[in-house]
Amino acid sequence: MAAIHRIVELNRRRRHPHSRLLRSNANIRTNLNQLDILSDREIIRRYRLPRNEILTLLELLTPDLRRSTERNYALTPAVQLLCSLLYYTTGSFLQTIGDGLGLSKASVSRCVQAVTTVLVRHAPEYIRFPRTQADVHDTHRGFHSIANIPQVIGAIDGTLIPIITQRIDEPMYISRKGYSAINVQVICNHEGVITDIVAKWPGDTHDAFIWSNSAISQAAKNGQFGDSWLLGDSGYPLRLYLLTPILHPRNAAEERFSNTHRLTRCIIERTFGVWKMRFRCFDKSSGGLHFTPAKCCAVIVITAMLHNIAVRA
Repeated sequence: MAAIHRIVELNRRRRHPHSRLLRSNANIRTNLNQLDILSDREIIRRYRLPRNEILTLLELLTPDLRRSTERNYALTPAVQLLCSLLYYTTGSFLQTIGDGLGLSKASVSRCVQAVTTVLVRHAPEYIRFPRTQADVHDTHRGFHSIANIPQVIGAIDGTLIPIITQRIDEPMYISRKGYSAINVQVICNHEGVITDIVAKWPGDTHDAFIWSNSAISQAAKNGQFGDSWLLGDSGYPLRLYLLTPILHPRNAAEERFSNTHRLTRCIIERTFGVWKMRFRCFDKSSGGLHFTPAKCCAVIVITAMLHNIAVRA
């Protein structure tokens, strides 16, 4: 009889810790909202965005992220968004992020997938090439203030975003620098805001090929730039709407042009630096983006969108 009582007591003790863990996990999944407990400085440090911008995104995403049932303590839209932002900004492994938030690796993966899928549909609202006369005029004036080159509508360049080595078509993704990557074409304005992005080509694709097959290139060929032009490096073809540097200047005038071209175009290099430092999921220290190429491209576009929000905030 004493043995039976002992077994019952041990079972009771085993159940209580599990119950406490279940209640704690349920509270995290349904009530955790760090926007309510963190300071403004800490929110920017963790999520790279101000509180009001995160709340705006939350309002935008809630209809799509809200679960139709509360069974199994479904994650709230706030938890899903903050979990995904934490992945974008830190680049930590999903398991590490989950341990810090009290969530499983699978839950973090589902959060990133859901938030990325919804956000990518809204990316065109935040990544916009200057179209109106006012926007074009402001961009011209901003670039002119850098080194006095008139009528510049953007600076263009390509950058490699590391991804995990692919099992299918692996050679296509090996970049000139020796690692698997997505070659991303970016155009930015004078403030470092990304106005156009093409993220779909493997790492071994040449910048000129990506440009010639992009929608923005076709728009330029059709005269939609008007009297404006882009500034690109020597990897791009020289066109009436795309100015490249003079590699071997032969006189003072050509030397001045090359210097002013370099000073003006370096905004795209600074944009790459800020963008990649702001969103550490690109960092090679963690092996790059650990997703399929299609999902990697979606994450790249999302981070460009979030970068624009941060620059304009």
